[in-house]
Amino acid sequence: MWNRVLIGLILCFAVFAPAAAQEVRIAATVNDGVITTDDLNNRITLILKSSGIQDSPENRQRLATRILRTLIDEKLEAQEAKHLNITVSPDDVNQSLTRIERQNNLAKGGLDKYLEGLGVSKPALIDQLTASLTWNKVIQARVMQDVTVTDQEVADALKRLKESDTTPQSQVTEIFLAVDNPSQDEEVKRLADRLEEQMRTGGGNFSSIAQQFSQSPTAADGGSLGWITPSEINPALAQALATMKPGELSPPIRAGGGYYILGLLDRRLPGQGNPDDTLMSLVEAGAPVPPNAPVEFRQRLAKALQELVQAGTSCPAFAAAAHKIGLPFVKNADNVKAVSMSAGVRRIALTLTVGQISKPFAVQGGVGLVMLCDRKNPPTPQPPTADQVRDTIGREHLDVLARRYLRDLRRDAYVDIRG
Repeated sequence: MWNRVLIGLILCFAVFAPAAAQEVRIAATVNDGVITTDDLNNRITLILKSSGIQDSPENRQRLATRILRTLIDEKLEAQEAKHLNITVSPDDVNQSLTRIERQNNLAKGGLDKYLEGLGVSKPALIDQLTASLTWNKVIQARVMQDVTVTDQEVADALKRLKESDTTPQSQVTEIFLAVDNPSQDEEVKRLADRLEEQMRTGGGNFSSIAQQFSQSPTAADGGSLGWITPSEINPALAQALATMKPGELSPPIRAGGGYYILGLLDRRLPGQGNPDDTLMSLVEAGAPVPPNAPVEFRQRLAKALQELVQAGTSCPAFAAAAHKIGLPFVKNADNVKAVSMSAGVRRIALTLTVGQISKPFAVQGGVGLVMLCDRKNPPTPQPPTADQVRDTIGREHLDVLARRYLRDLRRDAYVDIRG
């Protein structure tokens, strides 16, 4: 679960211990707890590496503002969990680490080496997971009983779905950045602009960025909204979506309490199957890109990948050409269900026609591209049941109540940002 939203303000202050002790620098005091600058720097590194954003002084400075406030939120959440005697076990954390391995197509136990290659501290990841898991337990214990979904809400939702039977559906991903109070609007807009620019220029993976930054419940699934009709989303978002083509990103859109960035993956007519059930055969190829790789290296790699695209007259030729230019990662995947692929590869592969090669795209720690060899379309879907609609509405209500709970903790807390 890489679904934390990262917000904050970095104004740091040095606290000097006696000469024999190590210097401690404190970024913020939260009630009776502290957040050190080491905590902050470790989390910045984790976010940059895991979301594919270049680790540069400029990006660190721009993101640090939001990251410190998220660490403050996590501290408040942890203090509330302690007050309620709510904890998570090592098994809970290990299960989350295993899910991360599966989501990134890593072998069992391969996460340690993967994080080491990215230069990411595993304790920083465990801290983030522990905070998320603990807060989820708090929400289950304190908020879940307040979630109610009326029969009328379900009936209205089913009516809207029936009325949209003839309306084309869009497969959409989202990143939502909340504006908790008007004074944050400009700050949140700057971050939204920066994230959109990073993804548009190939400097960040949408799924990973959604998991790390988005404040929507969809963050856990890489921002996936699934297949929707215009009536299911905010009118401002529907209006923006209507002008987009598959494969495009929207600019930041101010709607519903914050800023949204939308990604349009595909469109379909009602009655067409769920693309996640599509069976595909493909060839994946890629190469690592060190975080501080010189411009010349990136230019040579881009040229080699462009030549590879031109050489890909068939899947065997594409794989052979990838091996010939020395790409360290070349993989044949036959009859793989789309839903079992990593979110980034799935999103790209579903936009391709048989025999087509994608443009190079950012992957964790490098760059990759995909050629689609074969495709078997999914069966016709069934409309959602009343129970499924009720669950969806319930999750939306739960998210609103959870955000309100955290807002109240912030309001009642003593927070001192050092400066």
